[in-house]
Formats: sequence, structure tokens, C-alpha cells
Amino acid sequence: MAGKITVVGLGAGDMDQLTLGVYKQLKQAKEVYMRTQDHPLTAELMQEVPSLTFFDEIYEKHDQFDAVYEEITDILFREAEEKDIMYAVPGHPFVAEKTVQLLVSQQKERGVEVYVAGGQSFLDATFNSLQIDPIEGLQFVDAGDMRADDLKLTQHVLICQVYDQMTASNVKLTLMEKLPDDYEVFIVTAAGSSQEQITGVPLFELDRDVSINNLTSVYVPPIQDEKLLYQQFDTFREVIRTLRGPGGCPWDQKQTNESLKPYLIEECYELLEAIDEDDPDHMVEELGDVLLQVLLHAQIGEDDGYFSMDDVIQHVTEKMIRRHPHVFGDTDVSEASDVVANWEKIKQQEKPERAASILQSIPTTLPALTKAYKLQKKAAKVGFDWTEVDDIWNKYEEEKQEFLVEVADKTDEGATKQMKDEFGDLLFVLVNIGRFYQLEPETALSSANTKFMRRFQHIEQKAKDIGRSLEDLTLEEMDDLWNDAKRIERGEHT
Repeated sequence: MAGKITVVGLGAGDMDQLTLGVYKQLKQAKEVYMRTQDHPLTAELMQEVPSLTFFDEIYEKHDQFDAVYEEITDILFREAEEKDIMYAVPGHPFVAEKTVQLLVSQQKERGVEVYVAGGQSFLDATFNSLQIDPIEGLQFVDAGDMRADDLKLTQHVLICQVYDQMTASNVKLTLMEKLPDDYEVFIVTAAGSSQEQITGVPLFELDRDVSINNLTSVYVPPIQDEKLLYQQFDTFREVIRTLRGPGGCPWDQKQTNESLKPYLIEECYELLEAIDEDDPDHMVEELGDVLLQVLLHAQIGEDDGYFSMDDVIQHVTEKMIRRHPHVFGDTDVSEASDVVANWEKIKQQEKPERAASILQSIPTTLPALTKAYKLQKKAAKVGFDWTEVDDIWNKYEEEKQEFLVEVADKTDEGATKQMKDEFGDLLFVLVNIGRFYQLEPETALSSANTKFMRRFQHIEQKAKDIGRSLEDLTLEEMDDLWNDAKRIERGEHT
């Protein structure tokens, strides 16, 4: 008949931290298993318990803690197959004790009862020593699993399992993603015991404390300076809510999704310009402006009761996971083209009502060059495409001649319309040529516009330097200055 595993907590330090019930059970026990010998009570327990078994050697066998905890759990269940056993862990059994979680979750499967007798958590002593009230908001995290984006820095943050300087270094680097290097944090060791140490240090010195051990935690006080929260998404959302809410900004309050359309387009183009400039600081600014437009549209949706930013994020997250089965599922891909093919297939399954035409998914409001590019790409996916670039160039020459015929025949408004149509055909073929070479026409033309502006401004500046106006320069002189600008761009001496 299977026995029972009784789990007791040893507290974080002195014998005084043991509850009376746990103390009595330990005194009566003939044999106790301890997760680790590295605990302040070990010496006293050795004198009072006839047999103590430690699992420290298992830590030396494995590179990962999960494997350690699984082996300890397996040993305890085997020992309890025919007798009752007692298992002692530091602190409280349900506070940062993975072996206890495994024991409890597997007890039915193993046919062994697991009884948790309790114990005193180091949290009680820590709250007392730091004089903090968790009702104000507390986040309790494991140093081995913490991520910067998960931290709620407006609350008390207590980081456990900071058992050595390497772990402390990882904690430091993670916190530095959100906090200044000199932000004061507290190293808390053996809280509530006679060996208690609480040391306030600037964040950059966190891993320099050589006294860090398995009884060490790190306490991060709540942020008081609001400016330190400006990089958090929730802070930005609250700013937008305030602008749109009562007592907010009159301009923001009266905006609608329709009225904001021009600003969204403008900000997107300004971001493209920053990308073309390869200017990271400018990109940060313009990405922020684009994000502002997204948040404003989402807040309007929330104010009108239609949708919220949470709905937007949920929708796009689900879509990214759904359309990347090779990452989040079991689909295999060998190259980027397979990813694109899967994407289009899944997209078609999502929106079968649009199957009447594969071109219907292209937004009607796109700039003409971009729309031409996307129309051609969609048609190419079903085989309606040129196979040789020479054929496209021949088509270009054909369209060019048709355009020149209309130019020669231009006599009335009707002829002008024909010229426009033929010129459009000419541009459409050029887009096809660019697509063959994987060149997106909108960005290519944007780059050409930027280059033109840069060279023409060079002409303006040179004319100003010599005290002449552009109108005074001959075309040949301006052409020379234009070529001068080209040589400067190539790094050639003039």
C-alpha cells in the first residue's frame, strides 16, 4: 500500500521561523528528505532528526533546474510507494518551490497522497523588513524567468531565486531595459533571521555584492518619477485616453476616423523618408507618429463602442500566429517562397467571400504606382505574367510608339485623353519591368524624388554662393552644377 508524502516548510532562516506544527512534525520524524543542505537550520536538524537525506548531488548532475526538480520528484514518489515520508523545503512549500508543484500535480497519477503541512514564507519577513504593504500592488517574479516587458514597475517588485552573482547580473541587465542605471534597488538576504542583510545599491552595482546567496532576493521600489514610465505602452494609451477624454484636448476630442485619414497617410510617408535617410533617430520619431495615429483610431473606436486597442492587438496577434504555421505549428518550409505561398493560401481560406476576384483584396485608396505593382503581383500568382524580361522591354517599346503616335496626332481634348491613356500604359509596363527586378515602384520613385531635390538644392546653394539667382543661370550652367552634385554623391573631387 502506498504511503504519504508530507511536505513542510523550514522558513527562510532561524528556528524561530518554524511554525509550531511544523516543528512538532520534524521532532517526531525518523527520516526527513531535504531538497538542499544549504539552509541555516540544517545543523540543528541534524542533531534532532535521526536521518536526513539531501538532494544536493542531483544539482551537479544536470545543466537545467527542471531536470533536477523532476529527478527529486521521482525519487520521492518511489520512496513513498511503501512508506510515509517527510520532505522539507526552504521557506513555504508553495512559494517558489517547483518540486512541490510537481508533487501536487502528479499525486493522482502516482497514487501517492501529498499533504502540505505549511510553513512560514520568507515573504512575511521580507514585507516586515522592508516595511511595505503588498496591497499597494506587488509583483513576485523568479529571477530565472523574468522578462522586462512583464514587469509592473509602478508596483513593488520582489525578485526571488537570485542565488549567485551571475543570476544577479542577468537581473540587472533585464531591469536596465526599463530603469536608469543608477536606480536604487535593495539586496535582501535572509530576511527576518539573525543573518538578515538589506543593502540599497544603484542598479549598475547589483551584481557586485559578493554576499549574494541562495537566501537572496532583490526588491525594486515602485517608480515615483512619471517620466520613467514614458517608454511603457500602457502609459501612452493613458495619454491618448486623457487627450480624448473629459477635460482633454479640444482638437483630439473632435477627431473621427475619417478626419484622421490624411494624417495617417502623411505620417507613413514621413516614416518612409526617415527610412530612406537611414536615420535611426528620425525613424524613432516617425514610428512614434505612426503609432500615435493607430492609438487615436483605436481610442475613437473605443469611445464609440465599436472596438478597442485590445481588439486590434488580439486580431493581429491571432493572424500572425495563424499565418505562420511553420513557426507556431507543425508546417515545414524550406525557403521564403514557401512562406509566401502558405500565407496566401491561409489568407484565402480566411476570406472566402472575396474569391470572386483575386484583385478585390487590393485597397482602392493605394497610390497608383503601388496599386499597379500589387495588381501585377496578384495576377502573376495565377500565372498571368511575363516569363522573360526582354518581352516586357518589347512591350515597353510598343507602348512607347503608341504614345508617340498620340502625341503626333494631338489636335483636341479627345486626343489629350488618348495621350493620357497611352502614357498610363507606358508607366504600367515600367512598373512591370521594376517588378521583374524586384523593385517596388513607389519607393524607387520616392528615392528619385529625394535625389532630384538634393541635386537641385545643390544648384540653388551654389547660385547663392556666387551671388546669382537661378533665373540668371543658363541651362548649361545649371547642368554643370547638377553634374557637380552627382560627382559629390559619388565621392569624387570637383
